[in-house]
Amino acid sequence: MIQVGQKAPEFSLPSNLEEGGKPGRKISLADYKGKNVVLAFYPLDFSPVCSSEAQCFVSDLTQFSGIGADVLGISVDSVWTHKAFAEKLGIKYPLLADFNPKGEVGKKYGVYLEDKGIQSRTTIVVDKTGTVRWVKAVEIPTVPDTKEMIAELRKLG
Repeated sequence: MIQVGQKAPEFSLPSNLEEGGKPGRKISLADYKGKNVVLAFYPLDFSPVCSSEAQCFVSDLTQFSGIGADVLGISVDSVWTHKAFAEKLGIKYPLLADFNPKGEVGKKYGVYLEDKGIQSRTTIVVDKTGTVRWVKAVEIPTVPDTKEMIAELRKLG
């Protein structure tokens, strides 16, 4: 798994955001240079714990944006599944599809679970320079604590 102090691997993935009337607008880590970014890797859209995790981000999104941080959700689901998931839960941050080749970005960060075909539930904070500043993996049936993430981001300024 990626470690604090390492440079965050670059990526460009299609998202639930629309381009040309359909989901798939590409989002790159480079798009967020100069900003703190939360990479929220999670197993699957519509599963109970992932839905709860997304609701926590939805509820706390103004706190993240208030401290100058952007949230990106990343799973192996397709852009169409992400679009439906975001609409159902009112998710306003991008959901990125690490779909094809499956788990490629997750592998770069060391969070892809090959035996299960999904990402682990891991949150990674990347600072304004593209350096990993915080990593926390929790068991798949556990909802991560967004308050803890916000506290870590506040330390970055």
